[in-house]
Amino acid sequence: MGLRLPEGIEGVLPKRRKGRSVTVAEARAILVAEEKERLVDMEAVVSRAIRAAEETGIIFVDEIDKIASRGSAHGPDVSREGVQRDILPIVEGSSVATKHGPVRTGHVLFIAAGAFHMTKPADLIPELQGRFPIRVEFKALTAGDFERILLEPRNALIKQYTALIEAEGCSVTFTRDAVSEIARTAFRVNEKMENIGARRLQTVLAILLEEYLYELPNDSMKRISITGAVVRKALDRVVADDDLARYIL
Repeated sequence: MGLRLPEGIEGVLPKRRKGRSVTVAEARAILVAEEKERLVDMEAVVSRAIRAAEETGIIFVDEIDKIASRGSAHGPDVSREGVQRDILPIVEGSSVATKHGPVRTGHVLFIAAGAFHMTKPADLIPELQGRFPIRVEFKALTAGDFERILLEPRNALIKQYTALIEAEGCSVTFTRDAVSEIARTAFRVNEKMENIGARRLQTVLAILLEEYLYELPNDSMKRISITGAVVRKALDRVVADDDLARYIL
């Protein structure tokens, strides 16, 4: 009948139930959640979700440069071209099977991004290039951008390391001069070596705070102040030495 055996007998066999003891408050929360589920028509929800995905959906394809061919006709480039041809029907518009039902991609907006250091957009197959007609090139991050990345996001690296050190019973402060120096160091290293963007901040901060993190927890160390002079003392030698910078940063 076109049904797999487990699916066919699922409704016939009784479902296994496991009992557990809960408090009255926990039981109330469980019962409220079950009653809420009964009030929702899941078929209508799924239908509206599929319609919204088809009419206003946006799909972001990151690192599309990883499947761009470099012009050779053998080796891994063959598989890259195969991936592109698999993606092409979805971008062009087709019906994609999901666990909630088929979704048509004809009106879905596709946005792709890639670094294209080793390749270029023209290395993609012509059919796929034609489906991404608008191209935008981003400018490299500046030292000012790095400062904002260190301070402004809710989970900024400065806030993460501050919380990590405070968890060991030690307070830490970063002066504005220190933040500017960290940003300038990351910018200089990106210019000197491969430009990996904001990821460079992670390695710079890890080297800067390595000794402090190694010593913690330490009863004699209750307060750490990171200034511009501290940053320069810890990082200038590494940045100046090409061998160290290549393998550490």
